Amino acid sequence: MFTSKNRTNTMLGIFLVAVLATFATLLSKLSIFQDNNIGPLIIGIILGLIYAHTVSEKFPSSWKPGIVFSTKKLLRVAIIFYGFRLTFQDISDVGIPSVFISILIVVLTFLLALYVGTKVLKMDKEITILIGAGSAICGAAAVLATESIINAKPYKSAIAVATVVLFGTIGMCLYPYLFNIGFYPFTQTQMGIYLGATLHEVANVVAAGNMLSEEVAKYAVIEKMLRVFLLAPFLLVIAFTMVKATRNAVTGKKNKTKVQMPWFAFMFMVVVVFNSFNFLPLNAVDIINEIDTFLLTMAMTGLGIGTHINQFKKVGLKPLYLASILFIWLMFAGMAFVQVLIV
Repeated sequence: MFTSKNRTNTMLGIFLVAVLATFATLLSKLSIFQDNNIGPLIIGIILGLIYAHTVSEKFPSSWKPGIVFSTKKLLRVAIIFYGFRLTFQDISDVGIPSVFISILIVVLTFLLALYVGTKVLKMDKEITILIGAGSAICGAAAVLATESIINAKPYKSAIAVATVVLFGTIGMCLYPYLFNIGFYPFTQTQMGIYLGATLHEVANVVAAGNMLSEEVAKYAVIEKMLRVFLLAPFLLVIAFTMVKATRNAVTGKKNKTKVQMPWFAFMFMVVVVFNSFNFLPLNAVDIINEIDTFLLTMAMTGLGIGTHINQFKKVGLKPLYLASILFIWLMFAGMAFVQVLIV
């Protein structure tokens, strides 16, 4: 990829993605996008899709390694630095019951996705895993991180991200409305934990929480960060499961299928531990998070570039069915868990 022969083309591919990601970042600052809580990650994948369906053929195919590098390698760096968004102090602020809720939501949501997707809907297993990860943990970031483990094709990740965006946005608008009309029998603290435990994206949680109150927003973000923390052990389990799945059932020997162990998941946890000691000033952490968001935007943009609409036609409406089932599950299971565990 970065050999003397390919280095220039690879760098040009990375530069192309960076330009589109920069444009996505600038667009996200406009009021029309901020008012609707549309962040640079979503704009990035849209710009990538537009590029793929319009002018991509006018650019050299030799730039593709740079685009793949942005989607795969830079993503892993971004996931590592995602750890600066969480500390162990955050966990102590919400208590053990909230930690337990996060674990229940992540584990049961993913298992439900796996069962319904593969057994009931007979869906592609990789798309099922990606939708399950995005719904259970932290939206697009979880989809991309999981995609790098299972080596799924870009269009499958794009489908999963689309479901996350759709139902995350629905929940972001619906939950505050239902709370205001008395549908949820929650205190401010309970509602915050509920939002953090059930909404897909961090942006969804921040927006929905701030629609209600600062207290709701505070607990919502902390609870959501607990789910984000579970991304690392989730990736380790997925990788370990894939290693076992490659073993021959008769001989017990490994097949030649190469499974990438998520070293970046270990590094993510190391960063969380480091961040918990407050070694860096807050403004430095803010800068790191800004850079991290840009790297994630580049990954999403690269994902969009590698996706074509014809690939969506192959899978039909089943991903939408699965995502809607998971949305309903999150809505009502989350209610039950909060009512029982958060007094």
